[in-house]
Amino acid sequence: MPPPPPLTAAITLAPLLLFLLLARPTVSWRPWPNAQPNSTDFLYGGSKKYEGSSEFVHLKYHMGPVLTANITVYPIWYGRWQSSQKRIIREFIASISAVDSKPPSVSGWWKTVQLYTDQTGANISRTVHVGEQKNDRFYSHGKSLTRLSVQSVIKSAVTASTRPLPINPKSGVYLLLTSDDVYVQDFCNNICGFHYFTFPSIVGYTLPYAWVGNSAKLCPGVCAYPFAVPDYIPGLKAVKSPNGDVGVDGMISVIAHEIAELSTNPLVNAWYAGQDPVFPVEIADLCEGIYGTGGGGSYTGQMLNGKDGATYNMNGIRRRFLVQWLKPARTVPLSDGWAGLLVMPRASPLGAKLLALDKKHSEVQLLCWLNKRRLRAGEGRTPKPTDTSMSVSLGNMSLFP
Repeated sequence: MPPPPPLTAAITLAPLLLFLLLARPTVSWRPWPNAQPNSTDFLYGGSKKYEGSSEFVHLKYHMGPVLTANITVYPIWYGRWQSSQKRIIREFIASISAVDSKPPSVSGWWKTVQLYTDQTGANISRTVHVGEQKNDRFYSHGKSLTRLSVQSVIKSAVTASTRPLPINPKSGVYLLLTSDDVYVQDFCNNICGFHYFTFPSIVGYTLPYAWVGNSAKLCPGVCAYPFAVPDYIPGLKAVKSPNGDVGVDGMISVIAHEIAELSTNPLVNAWYAGQDPVFPVEIADLCEGIYGTGGGGSYTGQMLNGKDGATYNMNGIRRRFLVQWLKPARTVPLSDGWAGLLVMPRASPLGAKLLALDKKHSEVQLLCWLNKRRLRAGEGRTPKPTDTSMSVSLGNMSLFP
């Protein structure tokens, strides 16, 4: 999510800089250290399922640009990174466009992002690839960054005297990745990553960017959850990460979250819910922390387990990943029964029936669940409400078996 403004009006920076100075806690669940719910809320099991609020379901288009041209991600590796860590992240990004990956796949997950359009009706691009990269091994701006100095790091990358990153404001995503010994303002307390756009007054250009940090040393139990769990919450058990690196595997879902939101809301004036763009609810916010059927609250949902005991929910080119679900666009045609469910369940006769059958779950959870059913049913086709998977669910009188 983009950062919100500060609480004080005494700061004399330009008004847009106010967005960068304070963070707002995310609307979704993570085991934040400053949260003080009842300890039983943290039990890792299907009996604890979050009831989402349907008032935030209806994302609206605010006429701003989205990334409809082929998207190029420019990684900026800040600090010391192992080659193996870089490979995991690069392969995840490359997997977004790898349509031949085994389902459920990262490319199938990206189809949800592709449903969003601009004012001309053009969809988000299906093509996402890794572009030129920049290494900052010597911590040019120190090991403690503010939101403003994050933009300064990006400036250094695009204005470097040798091999500067290209300037690509229309289809570029500048992804700043900080190593596990770098602290960024509000990291671990209420953010694991954020996105926004650079200011010409700092960088010289308006460029969509995101920051995501490696939490392996600072707060793995928060930002690498569920591959690590915090000591201060009893009853939670960590699961095995699919690529053998807790910090980087934890980053993958955050990276996915930010790229999805940057693509649909790059200048914070396109797709979001709510009246105030300073505090938007974006496409990845409603389902964050939900990785499988029935997920919500502290319960991640039903995930897949490999023969090696690793936990994941989708396949990439050669690797497996755990990535949160997304909310589908409302612009899917209602003429198709299944597509209608993906847009607004209560507007569909079948959706109303499903909600009536299972009163324990909200419209938000139904949206996330139905989207996952679409991915499982066949990567390239639109399944019908009469599919066997749906019939089984109806027969069991449960949306979330």
